[in-house]
Amino acid sequence: MFTGIIEEVGSVVSIQRSSSKSFIRISARKVLEDVHLGDSIAVNGVCLTVTDFDAASFQADVMNETLSRSSLGSLRSGSPVNLERAMAAGGRFGGHIVSGHIDGTGTISDIKNDGIAVWYTVSAKPEIMRYIVEKGSVAIDGISLTVAKVAADSFSVSIIPHTASQTVLGTKKVGDIVNLENDIIAKYVEKLMKPDSQAGGVSMELLAKNGFI
Repeated sequence: MFTGIIEEVGSVVSIQRSSSKSFIRISARKVLEDVHLGDSIAVNGVCLTVTDFDAASFQADVMNETLSRSSLGSLRSGSPVNLERAMAAGGRFGGHIVSGHIDGTGTISDIKNDGIAVWYTVSAKPEIMRYIVEKGSVAIDGISLTVAKVAADSFSVSIIPHTASQTVLGTKKVGDIVNLENDIIAKYVEKLMKPDSQAGGVSMELLAKNGFI
């Protein structure tokens, strides 16, 4: 599990692609301080497993499923990437629950300055937008952010200078693709509210039986 608080911006050293999978090597510093084989590191919000590392970089496998559902396929040597290690059990919870399993991608459709802040508007498909609510949480390229506005096919976030300078979001332009992960709590609630769910769904009878009404 991650929190969406980016620890550092790394850089893609190399990407090797084959018909079945790819390998990506990323230069980093902070996330390598206590790294071990098998550790999870979120790269632009995508949870990857460390398969090799040295003093200045780590390598991870990237499956075709990951490439097709994320923006990792567009990375090139030298591309900056957000990095976050999996949350330690005793760590501070600074953002929101982020699984590192993104739901899809969105496109930055507008960027505008508002005093010291910058507004980013992201267009997304209906299957993403259904879980987006004003003042709710969303992860953009692994960054825990608060939704400021919601439209039919897009949403907006307001970014403070620190976030822009310490993540890759500050380098993005209109038309760029970003990874999106919805609030996982919303997806669990939706699943439980369906009468045909494996959990049996939530009904008035179930609530009454357990003393809620």
